[in-house]
Amino acid sequence: MHQMIISAATETAANPLVPNPWEMGVVLVGFAVLMYIVVKFVVPMFEKTFAERAEAIEGGIAKAEKAQAEASAALEEYKQQLTDARAEANRIREEARAEGAQILAELKEKAAAESARITAQAHAQIESERQAAVVSLRSEVGTLATTLASRIVGEALSDDARSARVVDRFLADLENQNAGVAK
Repeated sequence: MHQMIISAATETAANPLVPNPWEMGVVLVGFAVLMYIVVKFVVPMFEKTFAERAEAIEGGIAKAEKAQAEASAALEEYKQQLTDARAEANRIREEARAEGAQILAELKEKAAAESARITAQAHAQIESERQAAVVSLRSEVGTLATTLASRIVGEALSDDARSARVVDRFLADLENQNAGVAK
């Protein structure tokens, strides 16, 4: 048996480096079928998946750019609102200062008017008290002067008209002396 195998192998003088044409044909047909299936079904699926992913990425980029633009616009709007709010706050602060200064001026004016009124009232009260004191002093000084004069002169000065003239002359002399000293 071994002998037959060896003789069969030696009968065909085939080169082991050259393939059998039938084997080569079967492999080529199988490769063509496989290539047809890959080109017809597999590649379109890969292309479709690649297109979807590319579209999703481009859509994501577009969405990100849109969101970035919206964020930038919102930031600019926020900055503008902040600037407006600061300007409004400064305006309100200045109005409050002006109003405060006006109220302070009004209060000072009222205080000055009240002070002037109180001072005038005090002067009037002082003047009325001075007049009352002058009248009281005139009557007391008149009585004392009449009594003193009657003792000095030695006669009674009980006549009211005469005693009034003596008192008036005495007070006039005192006022002239005080006026001379005040100058």
